Amino acid sequence: MDFGITFKGFVKPDRARKLVKQAEEAGFSHCWFYDSHILWRECYPAIAMCMEHTSKMKFGPCVTNPNSRDWSIAASLFASLALQSEGRFVVGLGRGDSAMRVMGKKPANLARVAEFTTKVKAMVRGEEVQYGESPEPVKLPWAVGYELPVHIGAYGPKALKTAGEVGDGVILQIADPALVQWFAQQAISAGKEAGRDMSNFQVIASAPAYMGDMDKCREATRWFPAMVGNHVADIVEKYGAHSGLVPESLTNYIEQRKGYDYSKHGQSDNPYLDFITDEIIDSFSVLGEADQHIAKIKELEAVGTTQFNIYLDSGDEEEIIAQYAKTIIPAFR
Repeated sequence: MDFGITFKGFVKPDRARKLVKQAEEAGFSHCWFYDSHILWRECYPAIAMCMEHTSKMKFGPCVTNPNSRDWSIAASLFASLALQSEGRFVVGLGRGDSAMRVMGKKPANLARVAEFTTKVKAMVRGEEVQYGESPEPVKLPWAVGYELPVHIGAYGPKALKTAGEVGDGVILQIADPALVQWFAQQAISAGKEAGRDMSNFQVIASAPAYMGDMDKCREATRWFPAMVGNHVADIVEKYGAHSGLVPESLTNYIEQRKGYDYSKHGQSDNPYLDFITDEIIDSFSVLGEADQHIAKIKELEAVGTTQFNIYLDSGDEEEIIAQYAKTIIPAFR
């Protein structure tokens, strides 16, 4: 089991440098940054900065999207970061939920997500590529053949199919073992049906972790199911609440959802939190004392999770990393 951390763009640079050094020494293998350039600062300067203060940790957006940047700019950016970090750059990719909607634009469709994945990976390798926004072929003459890992964020059946068919892994914003298994099996099955070798396919469960008294833990992480509910609402609108294509346990909790404020995306002061129950908070995150964290992460590992990625933005970040270094990560080594 690998362990990762995820930052939002409001972490001050000096603190980010210290946190990544602490996390690398603690045994975390990945550091991710939200890529939503209006809600938070641009993440790639922070990634480049943090790379210079680590030697083993891998970095990437969690998640970027096909519509924020011209594809040649994205490929050049990714290849540059991979080159200067000696291969420590990876990508999480989605449709552009918050990044687009906060500007009143629509997220990319899944065909565009799939095409972006294959064509940007090819450009990063150094291959000549032609795509819709560029009438002439594009080739990065300085690219050195890096094989860029692209992990696709997904919930719905079609997104999971896309992740399996073209991605190197799937990013699941949830830490419920049964749901992680349900999602991951769909992506892996789609990849196998497409004739792909799925033996190294990554299943990344991304969720908050908080330690201590459960009431305090729940209060610190209540924002997270609201963010997940925003995505689930899209799926329910598309497929229906009782279609059988999405588990009832995932759709039932959003029945009382009244809205979502994208300007407060992923933040504890989002006004639409009243529908979140304690049971949902407990299910979606990793909370409680150390033995509870170990037990739940072992459940995640048993259903195929390859990385537990902590959304490190509920407070006490240094202490959470320290506790994971002392008691949690050693249980998986």
